[in-house]
Amino acid sequence: MNSRQRRGVVLLVVSVLCAAAALAGVIAVVSDARSQVGPKVTAYELSADVPAYTALTAGKVHRISVPERWLPDTAIRDTGQFQGKIAAVPLKKGSLLQSDMVAARPELKPGQMEIAIMIDAETGVAGKITPGARVNIFATFAGKRDSDPDVSKIIVSGAQVIDVGEIKAFDKNQDAQRLSDQGVPITFALDAADAQRVAYAESFARHVRLALVAPGDTAPPPSGDRTYTLAGDTASGSAR
Repeated sequence: MNSRQRRGVVLLVVSVLCAAAALAGVIAVVSDARSQVGPKVTAYELSADVPAYTALTAGKVHRISVPERWLPDTAIRDTGQFQGKIAAVPLKKGSLLQSDMVAARPELKPGQMEIAIMIDAETGVAGKITPGARVNIFATFAGKRDSDPDVSKIIVSGAQVIDVGEIKAFDKNQDAQRLSDQGVPITFALDAADAQRVAYAESFARHVRLALVAPGDTAPPPSGDRTYTLAGDTASGSAR
């Protein structure tokens, strides 16, 4: 073996050793990274925006794998933690779903029942009434005779909303008196007497409107303010 061949063998051996050292370095780095990241666990990420107080369904989230050490303690790891619940705040697409983002749906109390009515989307809801909200329910009735004044009444005060449905178009053949083209089914938790008042108003009132009650305001409207007529307002001198 001449000197040139010996140099070639030496260079080949050095190259093999360098490659082995590089491979060992890569393995060490990967092993160290794995040891720092740790095992991965299941979490859930929002696949769409979810407005506050709307239901969280499987179609609005997707499962992801996240290193356990990087996951906050409040992260939801099981579908049972959000199924049947609602968003407590507006949620953005791509957000990691956490337990403080969801809340249980409002439930009926003993003696209450669910009753749902269609409310004009523009005048009765305007996107601000959500499950858990409390509202006063107004109904406007025509006078029984032509000479009788129209009357606006607060038929239920402090009604609890337990569900807000999807906006849909009214059937104008059946809902000719509606002021807007679209409505929203609103479900309330009411006792029997209030449920009857709401059912009567939906059937016979010219219009039913909701007024959102301020959070923490539990005082019912004064009895003198529960019924309004234009004639009575004019007679009292308060008309402007």
